[in-house]
Formats: sequence, structure tokens, C-alpha cells
Amino acid sequence: MKEFELKYGCNPNQKPARIYMEDGSELPIEILNGKPGYINFLDAFNSWQLVKEIKEALGMPAATSFKHVSPTSAAVGIPLPLSLKKACFVDDIEGLDDSPLACAYARARGTDRMSSFGDWIALSDVCDVTTARLIKREVSDGIIAPGYEPEALELLRSKKKGNYNIVKIDPSYVPAEKEKKQVFGITFEQGRNNFTIDEALLSNIVTENKTLPDAGKRDLIIALITLKYTQSNSVCYAVDGQAIGVGAGQQSRIHCTRLAGQKADNWHLRQHPKVLELPFLESVPRAVRDNTIDVYISDESDDVLADGQWQQFFSVRPEAFSAQEKKEYLAKICGVALGSDAFFPFDDNIIRAYRSGVSYIAQPGGSVRDDVVISACNKYGITMAFTGMRLFHH
Repeated sequence: MKEFELKYGCNPNQKPARIYMEDGSELPIEILNGKPGYINFLDAFNSWQLVKEIKEALGMPAATSFKHVSPTSAAVGIPLPLSLKKACFVDDIEGLDDSPLACAYARARGTDRMSSFGDWIALSDVCDVTTARLIKREVSDGIIAPGYEPEALELLRSKKKGNYNIVKIDPSYVPAEKEKKQVFGITFEQGRNNFTIDEALLSNIVTENKTLPDAGKRDLIIALITLKYTQSNSVCYAVDGQAIGVGAGQQSRIHCTRLAGQKADNWHLRQHPKVLELPFLESVPRAVRDNTIDVYISDESDDVLADGQWQQFFSVRPEAFSAQEKKEYLAKICGVALGSDAFFPFDDNIIRAYRSGVSYIAQPGGSVRDDVVISACNKYGITMAFTGMRLFHH
């Protein structure tokens, strides 16, 4: 297949639309089901690069959940503790612990379930049956992977009344060194961002605290590769082999740090016993539970706890999750990694990151205020590495 006609471009009025190889060669993909659209393919090709690079860097199966050309999360295949399984709604998936790939997607999908609603999925490895079973019951637009087990493919083909988008990519495909795009009829050309992210990138530790354990290195690598394929400006919090908060596409870096930090906090709060034990009515769908939990752990919990409201969701009215309870729970969090796609210009980013349990930071450095940022890290005992490499993505 040398080209594929799309229904339309970014919007229904943008016709005609297609994908094709400029040199006239075959596309490196097979469309096994459905008819993916323009934005679907933007998600697919960006997300595939992300999981491919994580797999190459860490040697573990990887998965990501994408929406509007940015990841909501990315993860590697580490078994989930029971509390996280419950928070991700996967504690009933048979054989989950035996499939690293399924564990990776369970983590990625479960990080920010509201943002992942209707996601595009990328898997680094051949999709197995357990992963397909997990995906089958989630609301998703499509998937890209290097292959599919026969039973897994049949399960996925049954989604969306047979219209689920399934793309197979040639894992050996290597794109041209130069890439082009047009804006307002003007062609831009640049070299591909082939920069390698690995442990060597974390060797320039500039803080008094030089401690950077293997788990911290792993999580920083996941954060940085995630940022490489996230709309800039962006920062990413990661822990336990997964991104837990992505702050994408903000003009101000502190707003990135706050946005991603709140998402990371919410990920932790979803695992609090009060949240795990919420008495949902059996009739409440998964997506509505996600929305209800999001409100319950926010400062607007009255929207789901007030008389006349809670009866829609719960069998009995839950006790409110107080601000003090949340503060005390989050104060115990530590060991979180934070990556940034460009330098931190002020110490306010460090102060906010510390509140979300950040112990390790990787950022390019190069600000005229690097000394102020380093001093803030020293104050909080944070280990920070300068990578010397910006990771903007547009």
C-alpha cells in the first residue's frame, strides 16, 4: 500500500486528505481493521516511536495511551500492586500478572483515565490475548503494534461494532533522516530528532545530593522519552515504571509543573483506601466512576456528595475526603522522578515538584538562574541531573 485515503484532515472541512510516502515506496503499515483518520495517524506514529524507544532504552515491554498527539501516560511492564489494580479497574483481569505488556497498558490507561477516554494505544510488542481483553472493555479509538496474536486480533476486531481501528507497523522501518511539513504553504525541513535517551544522559548531577538509584534512572528515562513525544512546553512526573502526570502544551513552565503535579497527586489519591472503597452502585458505568472519583478527590466534592446527587452514584453517602486527609496522605509520597523538556527558569517549579514527592529531576539546564534552581534542589534534598538537551516537540 503506497497511500491511504482519509475521510478528512484535522476537521471535516479539510478535504481531500491522505497519507503516503513521498518517495513513492510502500507505507510501513497494514490496516487490519477500521478506517483510521488524520489525527488517529498522528497519534499512531508519535505513540509508536515513544514505546519503541522506551523498549530500546530499558529492555522492557512498553505501552502508551495517546490523546490529541500527546501521551496521557506511558509505562513499562511491571506487575501492579493490588491497590493500583483496583484504582485502574483491572483487579478482575485474569492472567494480568503473567503479561508484562498487559501490565504496561493497565498502568498507562489507569494513570489519567479521564484524559485516556477514547485514546489511541501503542504497544511495543505483539499484542497478546490478555492485553486485548483489557483493551476490549475500554473506550478507545484504535491501536498500533508490531503484530497481534490471532485470538487477540479477533477480540479487538469486535470492538466498536467491528469498526475499531487496528494498525500493524513494520518494527524494522526507519524513516528518512530529514523530515518536512508545511505551514501556510511554506515548507519546513529539519533533521529528525534521533537523540538517544539513556542512563548516560543522567551522569551530570549538579546538586549536593548525588543519589540516583536504578529505579530513579528508569523513571527519569521514561519521563524524558515521554516528553520527547509530548506537545511543548511540557514536564512529566514518573514513578514505579510509569508516567503519572503529564503537563502538555502550556506556555508557562510553572503551569506545566502545576498541571502535571496535580495529575500525579490525583494518581496517588485514587489509591487511598477511602477512594478504593467508594460504594458505587453496580449500575454506574466505568467512565462515570472515573468522573465521579475525579470530583470526589477534588475541592468540589459536594457536586457528588450533596443530597440529591450522591444517590445517582453510591449505595450510601460516602464520607468526604477532607483537605487535611489528602495533605497528610500526599506528604508521605517520595521517590518520584520529574523530567522537563526545557530548563526551569525559576525555583517555583522545584517547590511545586517537591510537594508531589519529587526526589529526582532531569532537565537540560542552561538558564541564567540555574544557581537558584540548584539551590532549591539542595534545600529539599533533591537529586538533579543536567542533560544538556532540549526536547521540544511541535
